[in-house]
Amino acid sequence: MKRLLICAGLLVTATTLFSQQGPPKSPPAKESATVGGHAITISYSSPGVKGREGKIFTADGLIKTSGGSQYPIWRAGANSATTLHTDADIEIGDIPVSKGDYTLFVDIADPDNWVLIVNKQTGQWGLAHDASQDLGKTKMHMSKPPSMVENLKYTISDSGGGKGTLTLAWEDHSASVPISTK
Repeated sequence: MKRLLICAGLLVTATTLFSQQGPPKSPPAKESATVGGHAITISYSSPGVKGREGKIFTADGLIKTSGGSQYPIWRAGANSATTLHTDADIEIGDIPVSKGDYTLFVDIADPDNWVLIVNKQTGQWGLAHDASQDLGKTKMHMSKPPSMVENLKYTISDSGGGKGTLTLAWEDHSASVPISTK
């Protein structure tokens, strides 16, 4: 009887703990599109602003810029590193990217002038940026979204003729870079 009570107590405790867990704070997300007939996919975790508008990209903010200790190289998402997969050779900005898998980072040292970094290393935790593995860097076009973007969002759009755009938007920042197929 004593064992039965102990097992029942453990079961109630475990059930209570798991029911309080809720959805992940930065849920996994994926953006896939076809540009010039070729598939491009970005997999990332999407953090929320959660009432911190104006406090994300600052020297003392959540994603620290030039005054911060862990940045200015940002994993461009949350949790594990943001990944890019392309099923064909493409060009992102002025970076030639061969068919395959890559990791994306963003240099946000200047929060109003971002630089996209395509990195050859894959499978790492998001903060593990090894600059010696960078395939290349390209400036992004910055704009302010029409309204505050609560959850980080990547979009890939096809403009036709083998050209498209990769856009990353979060909080009061939107950064885009052209994509073209070879």
